[in-house]
Amino acid sequence: MALVLNEDEVMMRDMAQSFFAEKAPVKALRELRDTNDETGFDRALWANMAEMGFAGIVVPEEHGGVDMGYLAAGLVAEQMGRNLTASPFLSTAILAATALKYGSDEQKSEWLPKIASGETIIALALDEGVKHNPRGTATTAEPSGNGFKLNGSKAMVVDGHVADKMIVVARTSGEEGDAEGLSLFLVDPKSDGVSTERTIMVDSRNAARIDFDDVEVDGDALLGTLDGGMEVLDAVLTAGRGIAAAELLGAGAQAFEDTVAYIKERKQFGEIIGSFQALQHRSSHLYSEVEIARSAVIGALTALDEGDENAALYCAMAKAKLGSVAKLASQEGVQMHGGVGMTDEYDIGLFMKRIRVLQELMGDAHYHMNEFAEANQY
Repeated sequence: MALVLNEDEVMMRDMAQSFFAEKAPVKALRELRDTNDETGFDRALWANMAEMGFAGIVVPEEHGGVDMGYLAAGLVAEQMGRNLTASPFLSTAILAATALKYGSDEQKSEWLPKIASGETIIALALDEGVKHNPRGTATTAEPSGNGFKLNGSKAMVVDGHVADKMIVVARTSGEEGDAEGLSLFLVDPKSDGVSTERTIMVDSRNAARIDFDDVEVDGDALLGTLDGGMEVLDAVLTAGRGIAAAELLGAGAQAFEDTVAYIKERKQFGEIIGSFQALQHRSSHLYSEVEIARSAVIGALTALDEGDENAALYCAMAKAKLGSVAKLASQEGVQMHGGVGMTDEYDIGLFMKRIRVLQELMGDAHYHMNEFAEANQY
């Protein structure tokens, strides 16, 4: 497995780099935050991303996408991380698009072209508690007429407050804690019995708490097989973790580069603080960690594109590694900035907040280490 980019991938990275630096720099996030924008992202930007092919980057060509794969998607996500770009890329272009690949022909034909064109936003309603725990799903879907009746609650539904459709994970058999017995449903947020509460996260992005009270869906709403939702969910979360790791890479790398630039010009005791050996050692260590993490991301997303049987493990590893490395980059950045690192004047605090949220999405490092330990008991 080559851990370097080929010519096409370099072109994609450079195109994404110039696009986000021009169209969605950090100051755009500040404006969204300061105006308390109800959507939480710029819909015009999302339309431009669709025109660039980013929204349909993993959507098959027969459904209007460009089907460039997950490594290409990771290159886009990395540049979004560098610019703290707010968009429904993760929720819709990655999680929803991956899930719909397991849908019926009718579901694919209806929703995948709308994702690729930027016409629709689809949110994954999965977690229910303060921590990621797919097997802990307690929301139920009971047979009702020709369909199902949903009851329960979901938390941290990214972009759920503006979603045109939701992919809801519910238990159709078994008991809480079982991997079997989960099913996925396409649900209209405007359905009777659905209530949505917008929540603003620490990184100024938006998620939602969603309650389901006797929500009726027909049989065609089932995505995948009844009781077989974990297979689909595993594929969705593997892709999501790999792309989240790529965004963490971008955020962590940019936090590091901003910090190095700062210590090269900041003077203390009449000297540039970057000349102090202690800060040089810390910077060198962080540089090495970022480069190792970059290899982990490239390796994981390449494995995913190649259908490697260990792709889920590699993506989980990358998510865990990048969560730790990006956190270190932001913490070191704040410390090396000194007191001003705690102010809103500098961007380093914004990177720290985004990294903290991405750490939690789809499982933090502790979650993935525990999963690995349980799966490899001898």
